[in-house]
Amino acid sequence: MTEHPFGRHNLAYGTAVLDGAPRLVVRMDDDVVDLATACAALRPDLVELVDAAVLNPLLEAGPESWRALRTAVRAWHDDDLASYRRPLAGLELRLPFEVADYVDFYASEHHATNVGRLFRPDGEPLTPNWKHLPIGYHGRSGTVVVSGTDIVRPAGQLRTRAAPRFGPSERLDFEAEIGFVLGNATERAHPIPLEQAREHIFGMCLVNDWSARDIQAWETVPLGPFLGKSFATSLSAWVVPLDAFDDARVRPPDRDESLLPYLDDARLEPWGFDVELTVELNGIPISRPPFASMYWTAAQMLAHMTVNGASLRAGDLFASGTVSGAHEGQLGSLLELSRGGTEPLRLADGTERGFLLDGDEVVIRASVPARESRPELGLGEVRGRILPHAR
Repeated sequence: MTEHPFGRHNLAYGTAVLDGAPRLVVRMDDDVVDLATACAALRPDLVELVDAAVLNPLLEAGPESWRALRTAVRAWHDDDLASYRRPLAGLELRLPFEVADYVDFYASEHHATNVGRLFRPDGEPLTPNWKHLPIGYHGRSGTVVVSGTDIVRPAGQLRTRAAPRFGPSERLDFEAEIGFVLGNATERAHPIPLEQAREHIFGMCLVNDWSARDIQAWETVPLGPFLGKSFATSLSAWVVPLDAFDDARVRPPDRDESLLPYLDDARLEPWGFDVELTVELNGIPISRPPFASMYWTAAQMLAHMTVNGASLRAGDLFASGTVSGAHEGQLGSLLELSRGGTEPLRLADGTERGFLLDGDEVVIRASVPARESRPELGLGEVRGRILPHAR
């Protein structure tokens, strides 16, 4: 059995430029396989699912097709693939799917509590609705970019003691998150119950939902995030199929409020996942957020997102919101790590950060720890460097 985190237990999908054209590939260790070429020789019946530059045709085909392809690829022998493998090193990677709609949630109780204490020091940290529904906002799919894309510092209205002024954000932040890629489109007025989540969640990826905290703070009341979030969201280049996480499922934290029936998952398979994230700033590790601590699950987020009758499209993406744990070294944003900038984070090289400076590079990685039955399961990384505001 291979010890590589992207071995046959994984089989993550991505888009790589091969011979001048973007092609859908599956990752095998440190190589990629052009799926259309391999299927043409080994499984011609599957070619139409993968003869594309992105995952969207496969996402649209639905769960039976997803599993048929995964089963076929896992069955291919190394000798069968020898002529179709290409070294990953040096290849240009692009977004693995065309993002249809994008929703970002706020599913970590630890993160929401930390932020509530910063913003409402004299009140309850959690809003009254927080433990009754997964709170989210509708993001901007057109500014979702692949890992490695530079992030230009955004500008907008900034609050001052007098009138607001316009200028580049001075409180730029990262948010370490997990994303869920959807397929198997639905019509309007077709809510997705918890027990059908597997039929629509294709896989998982890494997300950095960058935030301009000063722009966001001024605009958020009363309707929520807008320019403070819409300038960029970074996505890892690999989507790991949901089936790869079956032995990583864990029970979410105990709920201390009764849930309405459409969100009550007490008797269903667990939808928490034992995924460990790491965050590096300029190559220096600063946090290890645990995804297993998330209060709201992906199945609950999907159920809530569609309970009003909203439809799904192949390529829809939703993210968990910032992943933060209960301890100091598990916080998933600089907002928390620096106490809103009042206690700058001291890095191992002696420098300090309240928020991100031009030239800073943030890298978020994630994996599932190894089990007796398989090696570590990798999700890859999402990387982005801050460029100065374009004046």
